[in-house]
Amino acid sequence: MTTPLAEVLDGQHAAELRKAARALLKQPLLLARGRYADEFRLARRHASELREWFDRNTGWALQADTEAARLRKSPGVLTDPTHPARDTTHAAAPFTRRRYVLLCLALAALERGEAQIALGRLADQIVLDAADPRLAATGIEFALERRDERLDLAAVVRLLLGLGVLRRVAGEEEAYVSGAGDVLYDVERRVLAGLLASRRGPSTVHAEAFDDRLAELVAETAMDSDELRFRAMRRSLTRRLLDDPVLYYDDLSDAELGYLTRQRGFLTARITELTGLVAEVRAEGIAMVDPEDDLTDLRMPEQGTYGHVTLLLAEHLAATDGPVDLDELALRVRELASQHGGFWSKSAREPGMETELVEQAVARLAALGLVSRTPYAVVVRPALARYAVGETVIREPGSAPVPPQRKATS
Repeated sequence: MTTPLAEVLDGQHAAELRKAARALLKQPLLLARGRYADEFRLARRHASELREWFDRNTGWALQADTEAARLRKSPGVLTDPTHPARDTTHAAAPFTRRRYVLLCLALAALERGEAQIALGRLADQIVLDAADPRLAATGIEFALERRDERLDLAAVVRLLLGLGVLRRVAGEEEAYVSGAGDVLYDVERRVLAGLLASRRGPSTVHAEAFDDRLAELVAETAMDSDELRFRAMRRSLTRRLLDDPVLYYDDLSDAELGYLTRQRGFLTARITELTGLVAEVRAEGIAMVDPEDDLTDLRMPEQGTYGHVTLLLAEHLAATDGPVDLDELALRVRELASQHGGFWSKSAREPGMETELVEQAVARLAALGLVSRTPYAVVVRPALARYAVGETVIREPGSAPVPPQRKATS
């Protein structure tokens, strides 16, 4: 029989473990100082237990030392393009192809450099490395001759500052972009060393095609037994349940669907026990819902013009069948502007802005697993049905209230 003190200690342990696990899922790189310092201390305190859970259930490795805790996450779906790196200071603009290349070149230069580096010196090194004929053959050019190139470099540096790889000592990136000054940084070498999350070094990958290279980077041990195959499926499904807004059954192979059908209760219970996420099981798939609304990086609905447009288009798409052309959605946005434009920003009401509004809305809906898209059309996915508007119910004064209804998707 447990004592009240033992129950209190068990409850405290479970709460700390959950807080640390949720923090690692939200921010896979926790630093000993800064915003997540408290969560870092919990992750380090419970590192052994967390390491065992993540390794068994997801295949993600957890490394924790005195400076950082790093959960080496790999995505369940390698082809998902809906979660790009973003420049947080410029309208959350997603990274372009060139910015990703600059990020890799910057990391390589920092790895070879000293404990401090100036932005100008880092830029010079990147320019030299970018002149490699193999990069030039892919169409990547970077000579720091234009302002947009300096803006790209500044965006990369801001990402590294956010990750804790760099610490600003003096100066501002804006001054460098305008040519009015330089910036000095400390390089946090232990954080830099732990940044790579792949299972193997990129230099050991020999495949030529991009998709094949990604597959090699995250490839697990050869699946030459049923036990290893089941382990791989368990890890893959758990990763997708943790990371993806919705795990659709029709996205799974027959083997994965069979395994999930047999082990659904076990998989979701393990996730709930550690993270507090609750399984919402429907006919088309499973969503792990966060009652605390804290583990999502993208919400729906959201405030502001883009959020309002997205919500209105979601309602429109939920009432359609089959693919919907992007041009048709642009026409719909024009109609919506005449009805709701008074609540939108001035720039959103300008002629021609409907195309950008549609792109922003569709990108958000795709990232939330509510639609899929082709180059010219949008295809509704089942989870979008929750945004459909049902028939209006008129009640007489004094009648019993009707509980809110949500259109079922199962």
